[in-house]
Amino acid sequence: MAETTVLKVAMSCQGCVGAVKRAIGKLEGVESYDIDIKEQKVTVVGNLKPEVVLERVSKTGKATSFWSDEPAAAKTDSPPVEAVAVL
Repeated sequence: MAETTVLKVAMSCQGCVGAVKRAIGKLEGVESYDIDIKEQKVTVVGNLKPEVVLERVSKTGKATSFWSDEPAAAKTDSPPVEAVAVL
């Protein structure tokens, strides 16, 4: 039965996306995948354990975690607050 794995992966350019694509492409059992560089999100569907997907993508050297491991504060839709110095 197919399982969906969603990862948060630090990707800053198309080279990063290519590295993740190559890593996922080497996994047996992948049925489909989607890489969203803007959201830093990788979704993999297939007959393989989420831990296997996480381990393989982590080998690219990109910071990788399960999407659900994201801290609650980072899940808000509000933009980050920037400090402004007042002179």
